[in-house]
Amino acid sequence: MPSDSRTPREGPDPPVDGGPTHHNERGTERLLGVLLNWVEIDVRALRSNLRQFRDLVSPEAAVGAVVKSNAYGHGMLDVARIVRAEGVEWLFVNSVEEAVALREGGLDGRILILGYVPLDRLDLVVRHELRATVYNRETVDRLASLAAQRGSVRVHLKVDTGTQRQGVPEDDVAAFARHVRAQPGLELEGISTHFANIEDTTEHDFALAQVDRFRTATEAAGTGGRVPVRHAACSAAALLFARTHFDLVRIGISLYGLWPSRETLVSCRERGGPPPRLEPVLTWKTRIAQIRDAPEGSYVGYGCTYRTGRRSRVAVLPVGYYEGFDRRLSGVAHVLVAGRRAPVCGRVCMNMCMVDVTDVPEARVEDEVILLGRQGDERVTADQLAAWCGTISYEIVSGIHPSLPRIVVGA
Repeated sequence: MPSDSRTPREGPDPPVDGGPTHHNERGTERLLGVLLNWVEIDVRALRSNLRQFRDLVSPEAAVGAVVKSNAYGHGMLDVARIVRAEGVEWLFVNSVEEAVALREGGLDGRILILGYVPLDRLDLVVRHELRATVYNRETVDRLASLAAQRGSVRVHLKVDTGTQRQGVPEDDVAAFARHVRAQPGLELEGISTHFANIEDTTEHDFALAQVDRFRTATEAAGTGGRVPVRHAACSAAALLFARTHFDLVRIGISLYGLWPSRETLVSCRERGGPPPRLEPVLTWKTRIAQIRDAPEGSYVGYGCTYRTGRRSRVAVLPVGYYEGFDRRLSGVAHVLVAGRRAPVCGRVCMNMCMVDVTDVPEARVEDEVILLGRQGDERVTADQLAAWCGTISYEIVSGIHPSLPRIVVGA
């Protein structure tokens, strides 16, 4: 769980516990001068992405921010504070621990836990005035017992409309909703579902069938009173289909300026009109720790997997797979040094990697290096890193270690 924001210490040493940071310009400059690995969060880009979704989403629907998993690697507390200051009422997290961290970090508003909460941790839901997603009767009964002792609890019923992953089967929704409503102290505030195949294709028949099944489920759950908050839309759904917006949309990956997939971008263009101009929020930086002169034919790194084909300059970077720079980037990725691409040579180690800076003669020890982001006219994107790793951008950004400082810039 990410730590709270820290004030930079006086003197040359950076904070030892990492975590997100939010400083004034002078404090930020002082802190950046002593960091080896850090992430910068562009508040201007974050606000721009949020505004674009507010313009896009149906007027009757609220826009909520998904800040689970350390806000997809961007720093949960800082992102939550920024979007709350912009008037976002709904925050979505995965775990009760994340929700409690938000409360203890001073965040008010409506916090909905999307993931499973162990029965023995449900008291935290009541104590911190959180909302819980429910799909097990055991959870409902335990919350009802706690509510009788400590106060009412708002819950959101999750319907499984086609993922076989989490939720109440469609045929059981009416009975489950009645069971929730029968419990004193429980309020059935919301009903939700999750799309199985809206991002990975340009054919959306399955997703649209899920919308129809969700409408049927909301009608079944509404027997005895309409469920006030219906929500199904993730970033891709919000971008593509207004019929998915209902009362609330859950904006995740695209809040951070990343497209859910290439197929989503293609589908958006095919629907006519220019797609939103999403701006990546995150820049990941490190510094050169050493520069080595390597003779032609020298092996670099573990396993002798890379051998120089010429006399080379090799820069050692103090970042590796522990920090989130994936081992699958070995020998295929590039970083940016002095605005130029420098290839990763040899295997990525646990806490360091090596790059070839032969063609960047001005490179010096402690120069800033871009692992993800822009420098000059060059740019390394999350999608590029994902392609090199054979994965998706979500894994790249959320995999950046939460202990690395997150610095809010551009305010």
